Amino acid sequence: MSTLAEISVPTSRRSPIARVLLWLVAIIVIILAGLAGYGYYVAHSALPQLDGQIQISGLSAPVTVTRDAHGVPTIEAATLQDVFFAQGYVTAQDRLWQMDIMRRFAGGELSEILGEETVKLDREQKILGLRAAAKKSLEIAPARDREFFAAYARGVNAFIATHGDRLPSEFRILHYAPKDWQAEDSIVIANQMVKDLNYHYFDDTLAREKILAKLGPELTADLYVNKSWHDRPPTVMREDMSEPEEKDKKNGDSDDDDDDDAPDNAVTQLNRPDGGASGVKALMEKDSFIAALEALRHPESSGDLPVDGSNDWVISGAHTVTGKPLLCDDMHLGHQMPNLWYEAHLRAGALDVVGVTLPGMPYVIVGHNQKIAWGFTNVGPAVTDVYIENFNAQGAYQTPKGWLQPEHRTEVIHVKGKADVNVDVAITRHGPVITELIPGETRPLALRWTLYDGLRIPFFDVNTAQNWQDFRHAFSMLDAPGQNVVYADVDGNIGYQTTGKIPIRAAGDGSLPVSGTDDAHEWTSYIPFEKLPSVYNPPSGVIGTANGRITPDDYPYQVSMEWEAPWRTARIYHVLESGRQFSPADMLALQTDIQSEHDLFVAERLVYAIDHAAKPSARVKQAAELMRGWDGRMSAASAAPTIAENSIRELRRLLLEPKLGSASGDDTALSWKSYSWEMRSVWLENILLHRPKRWLPEKYSSYDELLTAAVDAAVNSADVPKELASWRWGVFNALEIQHPVLGKIAVIKAWSGPGVQEQSGSGYTVKAVTRQHGPSERFTANLADLDRSTLNIVTGQGGNFLSPYYMDQWKAWYLGTTFTLPFSAKAVDAAKAHRLLLEPGR
Repeated sequence: MSTLAEISVPTSRRSPIARVLLWLVAIIVIILAGLAGYGYYVAHSALPQLDGQIQISGLSAPVTVTRDAHGVPTIEAATLQDVFFAQGYVTAQDRLWQMDIMRRFAGGELSEILGEETVKLDREQKILGLRAAAKKSLEIAPARDREFFAAYARGVNAFIATHGDRLPSEFRILHYAPKDWQAEDSIVIANQMVKDLNYHYFDDTLAREKILAKLGPELTADLYVNKSWHDRPPTVMREDMSEPEEKDKKNGDSDDDDDDDAPDNAVTQLNRPDGGASGVKALMEKDSFIAALEALRHPESSGDLPVDGSNDWVISGAHTVTGKPLLCDDMHLGHQMPNLWYEAHLRAGALDVVGVTLPGMPYVIVGHNQKIAWGFTNVGPAVTDVYIENFNAQGAYQTPKGWLQPEHRTEVIHVKGKADVNVDVAITRHGPVITELIPGETRPLALRWTLYDGLRIPFFDVNTAQNWQDFRHAFSMLDAPGQNVVYADVDGNIGYQTTGKIPIRAAGDGSLPVSGTDDAHEWTSYIPFEKLPSVYNPPSGVIGTANGRITPDDYPYQVSMEWEAPWRTARIYHVLESGRQFSPADMLALQTDIQSEHDLFVAERLVYAIDHAAKPSARVKQAAELMRGWDGRMSAASAAPTIAENSIRELRRLLLEPKLGSASGDDTALSWKSYSWEMRSVWLENILLHRPKRWLPEKYSSYDELLTAAVDAAVNSADVPKELASWRWGVFNALEIQHPVLGKIAVIKAWSGPGVQEQSGSGYTVKAVTRQHGPSERFTANLADLDRSTLNIVTGQGGNFLSPYYMDQWKAWYLGTTFTLPFSAKAVDAAKAHRLLLEPGR
């Protein structure tokens, strides 16, 4: 029997107030529904046309765009100008707002759309002069390349001109429209990539200067170690990696504690502890739009983990199940939404190349063509120097030839709703004066940087290279960022080449600021390309790099003042030299490998120390038991890596705080946190191996007591869960990927990006990850059958919120699977999901 009559309220009995409230609720519901409908309409209207025909002015002949099930376009054109025009158009279809915000960020033009909150960011970019450098690069580019950049720009502008009323949602939300694309916009985006990879080293230079003044040369030399017996320079073949070479055993001390010998590996058993249900307190999410936007290009970590970390390797057919090479690449960069790379396949005449492209730039950056494949990791070369200039009262600066007036570059920052901000950039013979970019600095510091010489961008020559000789010729013209490039071809050859324009100095190595008043530290020339490390078909059949040291001990030039730690490189070689025959699936397994030899090494020492300490607490003993049964895998569900990493942080503090001071709220003051160095883990390894008295704090009687105290501090800090077994590494090292605009809208935030997710791996695993950093793509070229090569990016091809390709690759990236990358005409046709014909407009 129905009870509706019993619970309904007769209309005649409703009070006037109730009727008003009902009407208000109804109006609110209608308004909300209207807003939701309008939001859906705006987002949907921005979706690109994927099928049918479009007439476009600017093409000389029809262009076919065939997309596969993940939205990856194969662009086929009759001419090179048309293929790059179409690349600009198609990329704008999917990523226009990202392209616009990237050029604005790089050029210092955010405040024009965001207001005064971003003036500081814009000032930095204006002072550094990334756009001014882009203009110079465009001026020196060959006419052919200038035409390709212009064709790409015309393609982007053709899309903008025909979609002014259907722009992506971000333009509507921020109330602006994109300006026409210029060829220099492409290069300023490339310059930002150079900045991301090569610029930050001077921060360590200035910190090193302070630490040297405080500690003196001996302790400073300990801290700023720049080599390890674990290093694997790609041009050096080593037979036995189980022990350091005798000549590398030079970090020991006559004053070592003989009674504190380090333990052997027997202390750690190969049993993984079970993870619990709850985790460590997660890091605070970024709240402001500006901070999220800055993270788009400036990834940060927890402060305890490295943020660099790309991998590439190639193995010959002798090591594969196919008998032909396999080449792998995963460039680890800051996460952003949409993700950094855009996959594309370009075909026009002799050009037939597929891989990842940089939105806003023509060409393919990493990938393969009909004959060769290549991949990158960052070299980290010493290409910036800081000069201390001496200015007089008349504003002139001192040189060996007398006093000179600096040049001045006037920059204007347009600020939304406010008056323009004028920036006067003083430029000495070395470069712009960057003092205001360094908190607490008062000296006039000028930055010399290879970027300011103008950069050659040779990717068309790379994309069309057909053999080793073509490949090396093309990369001889890549001035920056310096890259470790691995090579393979369909004929079975493999190789490696260092690239980049790296200065030779009259004195010094770029590791400290130097006087600008004389010529004692001037750049005299650049390392000849023929002298850069290179190897072709090594007898081992294995080549790998992971940002570590690439120069042999007897190399005559200074390439980098700060190599990355050797752990990932050593792990890659350990696996690839195991004697197995590898399949493409094995390559993906290595790309997602989460073994950390460094963390395992430290955990073993911590356990040993606790076992030998006088009176460890019960909680510290429990921590030791959790680490004792650990195998070194940085698994999301595991407690052991969380205890180990927190203990490493505390150990570093206990070692450095007595010498450098406690951390305070003043970031410019010298403290233990001032020490930041890519090889700081090697410094710590040396301390734990040799236990020198000069580093043992006075309050501890032995290193065992020091290490035990570090674990005690880690497990008893105020913000950690009580139950140690419940600690989860995945929470402590969770990743965060969110759209900087859409992620601020509560009703769609759950769908605008992956958000915060637990993850396995660390900065020292082959799967190098931190909260805002990780593999930006995973690529494997199968030279036995290019149609069986694989590639995936982080979230997807689409930058438009309602696109089916907005996050369709996320699950594969997160779970460690991938997708085939069709290449031949037959494979492209078989994988076809959409086909669009771009026809010349009348």
